[in-house]
Amino acid sequence: MPHHDTSVRPFTARAADADLDDLRNRLAAARFPEVETVYRAAPDRRRWDQGVPLADLVDVVDYWHSGYDWRAFEARLNDIGQFSTTIDGLQIHFLHRRSPRPDAAPLLLTHGWPGSIAEFVHLVDELAEPTAAGAPAFHVVVPPLAGFGFSGKPSTTGWGVATIAGAWVELMNRLSYDEFLAHGGDWGGVVTTVLGGLFPERVIGIHSTLAQAPTGLSTDGLTDQERAWADGTRDFWRDRAAYAKQQSTRPQTIGYSLVDSPVGLLAWIFDKFAEWTDTEDTPFERISVDRILDDVTLYWLTRSGASAARIYYESHGGVNTVDPRLTVDVPAAITIYPRDIEKCPRPWAEQRYRQIVRWATPEAGGHFPSLEVPDLFVGDLRQGLATVLQHRR
Repeated sequence: MPHHDTSVRPFTARAADADLDDLRNRLAAARFPEVETVYRAAPDRRRWDQGVPLADLVDVVDYWHSGYDWRAFEARLNDIGQFSTTIDGLQIHFLHRRSPRPDAAPLLLTHGWPGSIAEFVHLVDELAEPTAAGAPAFHVVVPPLAGFGFSGKPSTTGWGVATIAGAWVELMNRLSYDEFLAHGGDWGGVVTTVLGGLFPERVIGIHSTLAQAPTGLSTDGLTDQERAWADGTRDFWRDRAAYAKQQSTRPQTIGYSLVDSPVGLLAWIFDKFAEWTDTEDTPFERISVDRILDDVTLYWLTRSGASAARIYYESHGGVNTVDPRLTVDVPAAITIYPRDIEKCPRPWAEQRYRQIVRWATPEAGGHFPSLEVPDLFVGDLRQGLATVLQHRR
C-alpha cells in the first residue's frame, strides 16, 4: 500500500543564477514587431486599441533586463515563510504567516489569473500583525492555484475550481485550522464561492471581489446602475475576452509562447494589467513596474504560463464548472470595485449568496485592488471580515 504523505515541509525560493542569466539573454535578443497602426502619443487610452503599445513594452523589457531585482522579491517570500505539501498527488506551495495575536482568525487568500501570490505578498505582515489600533488580525495562508507559481503542474485533467477548493480544505486541515475565513478575486473569487458553498462546516464566511450569479436572471427591477453593470459584464465577455477563449480551448498552443518567450509572456499579462486597472492610460499610474514584474517573473521562472492557462480549460464549460444551483449560505462580504471587468448586480448576487452581510462599492480600484489601492483594499477586507465574524453561526 503506497505511503500517503501528509507532511508540511519548509520551502525556500531560490532561482538558479543560470535561469536569471538565460532570462536576461532572451530579453537582450528580443525581436519586436513594428509599431501599432493606431499609434498615438501618451497619454491616450485609444493607443491601446490593438494591445500593448510597442514603446511601452520596450521600456518595460529594458527595465526587466537591466533594472529589476528578482532576488528582492525572493527575499520577501522567504521572510514571510514558505511551505509545501502534497495533496492528491500534487505539490501545493503556500505562504503561511501566523499572527502573534491570540484572537487572530485563520484567513485563506486565493489569487486569480494573470495574478499570483504576488497580489498579496506586500500585505501579509499587515494582516497578521496590524499596525492600526483595533484592527482584526489573521493567520494568513496564501497558496498558488494548481499549476501556478511554485505549486505543481497537474499531469491529468480534473484540477478545476471544485478540486482546488477541496485541496484548500485539506491544506487548512493540515495546518490545524478547523475553521477559517476565505477571500478571493477573479478565479480566487470563484474558488472562494465554492468553498463557502460546498464546505460550510469549515468556512466561517467569505469575502470576495467577484460575485457570480446563476445564469439567465432577468434584468427586470434592476436600477440603472445595476443594468449598466450587467450590460458591461455581458459586453466584456462578448468583445474583450479572446484571451479566455484561447486559454479555455487551446491552452497548450498559447502555452508554447508563454513558456518560451519572456517578451510574449510579458505582453500577454501586461495587456490585462493595462486594460483592467482603474487608470486612464497605463497601469503604472497605480501599480509599480516592479510589482508587475514580480508577477510576470514568477510565471517565467516557474514555466507556468501553460499550466496556469489550463484553469480556463478545466473550469469553463466543462465538468469542473461551478454548479449553477450552488448557493453560499455562510456570511458573505462582497466588494465590487468600479473598474473591475465583471460587476454583478446585488439582486442577482443574492440568488447565490444567501447571507450577504456587507456589500461595498469603493470609489477607486479595478481588477487588481490589492496592488492598485492596497490601503483601501486592506481596510475593506478587514471591515468585511469583521462583519462576517459578527454573523458567524
